[in-house]
Amino acid sequence: MSLILSAATRLILPLMLLFSVFLLLRGHSEPGGGFVGGLVAAAAFTLFALGYGVGRARHALRIGTIELIGAGLLLAFLSGLLPLFGNLPFLTALWTSIELPIIGPLNTVLLFDTGVYIVVVGVTLTIIFSMAEAEEVDSEED
Repeated sequence: MSLILSAATRLILPLMLLFSVFLLLRGHSEPGGGFVGGLVAAAAFTLFALGYGVGRARHALRIGTIELIGAGLLLAFLSGLLPLFGNLPFLTALWTSIELPIIGPLNTVLLFDTGVYIVVVGVTLTIIFSMAEAEEVDSEED
């Protein structure tokens, strides 16, 4: 593990996560959103895994990647169910009168995008962590 990479990762990780949240919040009404934000968040944890190892990256994530996928799918599904209570089609966008300073009016689009964000982080990190752990096992066998 590179000393420079691990030192830089400590500085870059929070900035990348903050940028990913910016993309998520911007994207529910403009280009960006859950998918791109999720990829940036996954890239941040991938960089952490390169600098510190997959075990520490999993610990830093604080939740399993499979649990992330399930939570994101549930959130996206629930955002689609909400309109059904008003006799509207599944996944119809709903807005509330509650307006938050940075986000704007709360809506089901933001809920859906947040679900997509969480799913993308979970799926991407599941793949990357699995590949990295397989590589670690292969290098130990040699």
